[in-house]
Order: sequence, then C-alpha cells, then structure tokens
Amino acid sequence: MSVSKFYTVDSWLKPFINVIDDRINKCQLKEHHLIGKGSLVDFSMGHHYYGLHRKNDSWIFREWAPNATNIFIIGIMNGWKEKPEYRMQRINEYGDWEITLPLKSMHHGDLYKLSIHWTGGKGERIPSYANRLVQDDRTKIFSSQVWDPDEPYKWQIKNFNSPSTTTVIYEAHVGMATSEEKTGTYLEFAENIIPLIAKAGYNTVQLMAIQEHPFYGSFGYHVSSFFAASSRFGTPEDLKKLIDNAHKYGLRVIMDLVHSHSVKNINEGLGLFDGSPGQYFHTNDRRNHIAWDSLCFDYGKDNVIHFLLSNCRYWLEEYKFDGFRFDGITSMIYYNHGLGKNFTSYSEYFDSGQDIDALIYLYLANKMIHEFKPGALSIAEEMSGMPGLAADTSKKGYGFDYRLSMGVPDFWIKLIKETLDENWDMGKLMHELTQHRPEEKIISYCESHDQALVGDKTLIFRMIDAEMYTGMSKSYHSFVMDRGIALHKMIRLLTFSTAGGGYLNFMGNEFGHPEWIDFPREGNNWSYKYARRQWQLVENKDLKYQYLANFDRQMVKLQQDFNLLDDLYIGRIYENNHDKVIAFTRSDLLFVFNFHPTNSFTDYGIPLKGKFRIIIDSDDPDLGGFDRIDRKSNYTSVKKAERNTLNVPFYLYLYLPSRTALVLKKEAIKKATDI
Repeated sequence: MSVSKFYTVDSWLKPFINVIDDRINKCQLKEHHLIGKGSLVDFSMGHHYYGLHRKNDSWIFREWAPNATNIFIIGIMNGWKEKPEYRMQRINEYGDWEITLPLKSMHHGDLYKLSIHWTGGKGERIPSYANRLVQDDRTKIFSSQVWDPDEPYKWQIKNFNSPSTTTVIYEAHVGMATSEEKTGTYLEFAENIIPLIAKAGYNTVQLMAIQEHPFYGSFGYHVSSFFAASSRFGTPEDLKKLIDNAHKYGLRVIMDLVHSHSVKNINEGLGLFDGSPGQYFHTNDRRNHIAWDSLCFDYGKDNVIHFLLSNCRYWLEEYKFDGFRFDGITSMIYYNHGLGKNFTSYSEYFDSGQDIDALIYLYLANKMIHEFKPGALSIAEEMSGMPGLAADTSKKGYGFDYRLSMGVPDFWIKLIKETLDENWDMGKLMHELTQHRPEEKIISYCESHDQALVGDKTLIFRMIDAEMYTGMSKSYHSFVMDRGIALHKMIRLLTFSTAGGGYLNFMGNEFGHPEWIDFPREGNNWSYKYARRQWQLVENKDLKYQYLANFDRQMVKLQQDFNLLDDLYIGRIYENNHDKVIAFTRSDLLFVFNFHPTNSFTDYGIPLKGKFRIIIDSDDPDLGGFDRIDRKSNYTSVKKAERNTLNVPFYLYLYLPSRTALVLKKEAIKKATDI
C-alpha cells in the first residue's frame, strides 16, 4: 500500500500535521505564483536569457541590476575604458539591462567585466551569469572571459542512463586528486582517476569545488560565480570530457552545489553587485553567516529563486551532471543555522526558528531537478533530521532522494577518541548506524573530506598515528598497527552494510591515505605537499595500503553482486556486548563481527537457520589479516538438541577470531536433510 503523505508512518508527527500541511501549501502557492500554468523547468532558464550569448552575427548581453544607474562592458576590446558603444540600456522596470554588439567587437578568449554605476558610487563587477572566469597569475584578479570556441565539445555519450542501483559515492576534489605537488586538472582526473574509481566499484563520483571560488583553500564552499566551472582545473570543454569519460565507465557524476551562502568578496561576488546589499542577500542581522564569514541568500525574493533554480538546471543541461549534493542545508533552513542545537525534540523542527522561504526554495529546486532530469540524484547535507526533507514532494516532502547521515562519522570519531574498543557497546553501535527517519533514505559514511582536514584526523590516523609513517611495510607488525588495520576494515564494513540507502567515501580514505589535507597558504609557505593524494602508496605491493584497498573493493562489490543496499531491511539477529559480537542479515547475506580485542571464539553459535559460505573474511591475508579462518568450507546450521525435539532453534556455529568480520552468503538447500 503506497503512502500518500510521508508523516503517516511516524506517529510522533501527528501534533505537527497542520504545520507540515501549511508549509507545503506555501510551497505550492509560491510555485503557482512563479509559473502560473507553466512549468518550473521553463521558469528555470535564466542562463539562456542573462549573460553573454552569440546570436547570428552579433553578441547580446543582459544583466539584472535594479539599483544600477549605468552599466558599461569594459575589457581588452576597449582598453578597459567606459566607451559609449559599450554602454548597456535599461529595458524594463524590473532592472534588466541589455546591449547588442557586433560579432567582431568581442572574440573567444577576450577578458571583460562590468563597470556598474549606482547613486553615490560605482565598481567593477563580474557578470552574475558569467560562465567562464580566469585569474591573472600576477595580480590574482579574476575577470570573465568570452568563451566561444570554434569547436565546442562533442559529447560521446549524449544520453547517459544513470545506473538504477543504489548510490555508492566516491567523493573527490579534482585539484588535489593528483599525486604531484600542484593543482590537478579536469583532464588528468578524466584520464587517471575515473578508471580508478570504476575499478574500485563505486557507481557515482561526487565532485567538489566545481563552482568558481576565489580562495582555493575554501574547498570550493565560498562560491563567487555560480555559473562558472572553476578555471583552476581547466576549461569548460575539459570538464565536459571528464563527465563524458565517467559516463563511458558507467559512472554518475554529481556535484557539490553551494546555494547555502556566497563569498563576501565584493569584486568577484554578488554582495554589492549593483551597489545594493539586498539584491541577492539579507540586509538585516541575517546577512552575515556568523560561522562561515559569508553572505546568506534571501530565499524570499523571486529573483533569487529564479537565479538559483536556473543554476540547478544549468549544470544538468550544460555539463550533463547527474545530480547534486546540496551543501549546508541545515544552515539554510534554520535562522540560527543549526548551531548549538541538538534537535532532541520534534518541536524544534516546527517552531518559529525555521526559514520557511529556504524550505520553499528547496521544495521547488528538487521538483524542478526531477522534472528536468528524472534520473537525477538530489542529496541533502543535513544534520538536524528535519522530517520530510528526504520525502518525495508528491508525499508532502521536500523532495531530496537522500540525506547524508552526518551523525555517523561524528559518532565513530567520538567513539575512537573517548572509548577503548574493548568497552564499545554493540547495541549502541547498531542503534547509531541504523537510526534514520522512516520516510527517508540516507547516505552513510565513516568519514568524508571534513574528517581529513588539517586540525582533524582520519580514522586510521587516529588509530595508528605516527606509525603510519614507519609501520606500513607488510613485514612490520605491532599492536597499534594491527589494531588500526583490523578496525579500519571492520568500521567501514559495518557502516557500509548497515547504510540506510547509500554509502560515501572520500578519495584515498578507502586505502588509509596517510596525510591530512592542507591547501597552499601563507602558513605552510604555499605548499602543495598536503593538497594531493599519494596514489603510488596503494600501488606499492610492499605496503599495507594495498590490503585496505583490496578490502574496500570487495566490500563495495557486495552492492554490485547482491544489490545489498537496495534492500533497506536489516535483520538484527544477535548483539552480545560481553563478547563484542554482532550478527545481522541483509538481503541474502549474513554479517558477523567480533570486535573483541583479544578473545577468539570457537563454534560460536548464531541463532540462524540455513547453509552459508564465506565470501568476505577480513582475516584473509590478502586483506591484511592473519589467515585464521577456513574460507573454503560451507557452514550449515544445526539444532542444539536432538532432531526430534520440538521448538529447538537452529544455530550456525562459526569460528570468530578477534577483531574480524565475516560476510556469508546463504546457499540454496537442496533437501531438508541438508540441515
């Protein structure tokens, strides 16, 4: 039976049904106000109207700047001077400006800006819909660039069909995906990294830092030009080739989309674009983001919604991205940005602290995205657990396909920092890893780029620390090293196998990359040493990184072979806190973990009927284990008592070495006497 409203599956939402309905009604009213009898897809075409466009034998350029009194195009074509023939005309009361220029007046590669005048001042600005920027190596100043190549990119895969299987994401940053001490490029990523991701078994690439951003070290989260692909990594054609090549390998490509805030930079950004602080952003105490030192969009403005919806469509249309991971949703939907909140009461989702305008925008964005590209993914980076956020709009939700389970990595780090693994609570482990709202699917992960930044530590660094630099040789063993390797595998497998819909890994973490991330800055003498990935480590057969990569590949293959994550049901069978043993089923697979640091168990009984064979064993020597398990045998459940005794349960007896995990596949039983 299908559910018509998401909140019918959660009785705790009953007191708030009227609030939920009222909010969705406001979403629908805004949609009708914006499009009337039209469509959101047609409404989201700002990039086809604004900006610079070639039309037959001329250029036409349009800009929205309601507070402007004069606008000139300045650039190398006119010596960066305000000349009458490059003066734009205001064409309506809404603040649209337009100019038509001869084709010979501007050429591919020309640099230009706008000189915008307003009452009491003027300034040079990057056009709001600029689709190509370049930065001067000497002055570090950004300019927009005419981009009209003689041979536009020709797509090899014109209509990519996204894999229908559940999302397994490889989070990546193009610039630091190189092993060299430099900024990597789109073409290098296409040629060198895409094949690695496909070989590792992931089906989705999530690209960070694509939208243009002035400061490299912001990881791409302080965006200045929302329609421009970062020129640090190459040209628009280069990015298209990257995506095309990923599609050839059957990989989706989604991007981090930053609509939660914008950079404060005046010359590059939108903050005082036409001299008015309120063109795109709030003008009151909500203007400045207190934690991110950035500007907060005013989602109540129709033009802001038009700008951001057009931005969503642009990346899907122009670059054939397969969806988005929306950044900073919690920050968007709460007036206090979710800071200092634990969200322990449902009332915190429905009091006066929510920005309803932001929720309306997200509803419209997700609806438009799925109308324009039905197979597109939409993922919310959201930590509060807002009900309905990842429920379909047809069920009175806000339309995200997934929510990132941001509490999981925080849980793992807190556990490793504060509790010895011999004291880990197995029931709490399973609770933390499996809890999520009933109407939503989540992307679970042990660690993302956040946990790899300077000032933090990856899981393996926390467990192994300095021995990462001296002990990764296959010939070396120590308590610290062996513990870290074993737990790294078990933590990842437990997180993956309990994920409520999808899984994410940041590049290099799968093989225990040894370094944190620190982008070039004055404090490190502008070094790229820590802003790269050392792929040669995993290729070195004498080092243990290879073990971790092999294990990750086998783990991810479970989704390929068994569609493991498609089945959201997890059959919790056994959790013994004294022995530190967990057992559960998912799909046709049985997962058994022995987290005990010293105790191995012979003939450990798991209350389960069936015949099984081992398909993954973390103690496999090829995966960095100690070869204590017979992986070739079949394991068949037996009764504890005589066969003719009634109501006696079956038990599957296994040997469980300390700090190991097993994945067993259920085999077909040919006849009753097999058990």
